[in-house]
Amino acid sequence: MTLREFIRRAPKSDIHVHLDGSLRLETLIELARERGVALPSFTTDGLCAEVFKPVYRDLADYLKGFRYTCAVLRDAEALERVACELAQDAIAEGVRYMEVRLAPQLLVTRGQDLGAVLRAVAAGLARAARAFRATEAVASGADMPFVGAILCCAMRNFRRGMSGYYDALLDAFPSMPHKQIVALASQEMARVAVACRDREGLPVVGFDLAGEEAGYRAAHHAAAYQEAHSRFLRKTVHAGEAYGPESIYEALTLCHAERIGHGTWLFAPDRIQDPAITDRAGYVEALVEYIATRRITVEVCPTSNLQTMPELGGDIANHPVRSMIERQLPVAVATDNRLVSHTTVTDELCRVAACCGLDRAGAQRLALAGFKAAFFPGTYAEKRACVAQAAARLERLAEEASERFEGEA
Repeated sequence: MTLREFIRRAPKSDIHVHLDGSLRLETLIELARERGVALPSFTTDGLCAEVFKPVYRDLADYLKGFRYTCAVLRDAEALERVACELAQDAIAEGVRYMEVRLAPQLLVTRGQDLGAVLRAVAAGLARAARAFRATEAVASGADMPFVGAILCCAMRNFRRGMSGYYDALLDAFPSMPHKQIVALASQEMARVAVACRDREGLPVVGFDLAGEEAGYRAAHHAAAYQEAHSRFLRKTVHAGEAYGPESIYEALTLCHAERIGHGTWLFAPDRIQDPAITDRAGYVEALVEYIATRRITVEVCPTSNLQTMPELGGDIANHPVRSMIERQLPVAVATDNRLVSHTTVTDELCRVAACCGLDRAGAQRLALAGFKAAFFPGTYAEKRACVAQAAARLERLAEEASERFEGEA
């Protein structure tokens, strides 16, 4: 059995995947036609050439395509459909646990209910999960069921025209400093996320901070994270993607982050900007050790990083994931955006396993890591049962494989 075949058949997780970056291209085109949204092209080839490209100049260029995906997702029908299709695509490639993240404030017009966005996404995930649970493989115990959950994102920054919600908020506080308005929005998002979990029983498991990182500090959102923290909502932060170790430090210390999204510049002392930090190498070493000893999972999305960071030269050998694994940091490999990055969990795991020279045991650990790091929409006992199911299936699969993989990933 080759390494790719082992990973393809293995139960997998995806704990860092954005709904608005993971549409089927055909669905995007269909929804755009129905809703009168202008696209640069109405063919899949055209969109791949003009918008969803193999390589981007930087993160800002990568994010441009989201103006089109967000524009078609501003009603419940579209949200439910896209969430269901994303879950179906994930299930088809062996994903059995997925946390879908989205920023509801990007997906509403003026006066719309933020909770309605979460209800529609939850309905789509539940529809896909029910259909899969009814299959003979799951019913007989030959396969494990699919569990879908939601991560609510606040945006590090926003500007007029990004959504009706943000326009209304800017109109309501014309003289307030912009960073304070952004902070108000993130606090409201945290409260809505908690309310939808507690009052409506939606599978909202965590809070996240996404969008432009450089120049927009996590510190501005500390009050929102305190709101989530005080209500026992789990926390992750996009950090170290477009800014260095200090951004990761703020996520951990000011936002109570239990996981870090990307963390790509963790090992980059040259990106430290605070002049008060004189021993930059020592700062990075202490931060790495803190993450390792606290078992803070880094959500690694290699293809996305290679597309948005020219410094990596498009080569996964230049990505820090190998250093993370060698330093024994908890690493969960994820897709980030299945459409924008043209990837799957299988592809991402294969790239990392090949780059790091992992053997069968290493591939098993990597596949299981996301299940262990899951925020999970249930009790701790239920989460342990899910992890145990995944581990048992991995063991059975390993027994079928030879001790040494044949061929390359």
